[in-house]
Amino acid sequence: MNIPQGRKIRVAFTLAADAQVIDVAGPWEVFQDVRIEGECPFGLYTVGATIDLVLMSGGMQTVPNYGVGNAPQPDIIISPAHSNCPAINRWLQLVSADTAILASVCTGVNHLAEAGLLDGLTVTTYHSWFDGFIEKFPGIKVHRHQRFIDQGHVITAGGMTACIDMSLHIVKRYFGYEVAENTAKLLEYEGHGWQQSSALKRSLLEPV
Repeated sequence: MNIPQGRKIRVAFTLAADAQVIDVAGPWEVFQDVRIEGECPFGLYTVGATIDLVLMSGGMQTVPNYGVGNAPQPDIIISPAHSNCPAINRWLQLVSADTAILASVCTGVNHLAEAGLLDGLTVTTYHSWFDGFIEKFPGIKVHRHQRFIDQGHVITAGGMTACIDMSLHIVKRYFGYEVAENTAKLLEYEGHGWQQSSALKRSLLEPV
């Protein structure tokens, strides 16, 4: 992975109504806990349609750092489960070409699909949404049996704690296994899904 010189790796989290807290908080915690020579190499921020307050799952309230009109160009985008937001979908279209990684969690894959960013790819999503996604987006292949699927520019994850595995995998792509392992230890995270092999990822050519 190419690491930006002179600045942090920018990670943008999209936010809209009903955003699932764990889909945002899980990856956020992973990235903020990475240490390279004592410093966190990631700069994290949220992007909403505007900077109006967003009501997340369970009643949590938060205000996005940026609206789509003034958000910095990200290196990584995390698209969590939240209500469909056409303004965010348009922003994804605009900035996607200059991102290193587009990542989704749970039904956040819908937003990438709505933005037309998944053509020809195999994706995954939350287990209860497999059939719904196939019906809604029949031209996109779905794999049912992976915590996450890495197709280079695009990484899609299942729901809940799968976002932690996906995020540790992204850390591993940037900084290697040891840094990702140390981050998992700091989190006291004992899951091993983030260690899945590249050979396995390359085998995901057909839907299951």
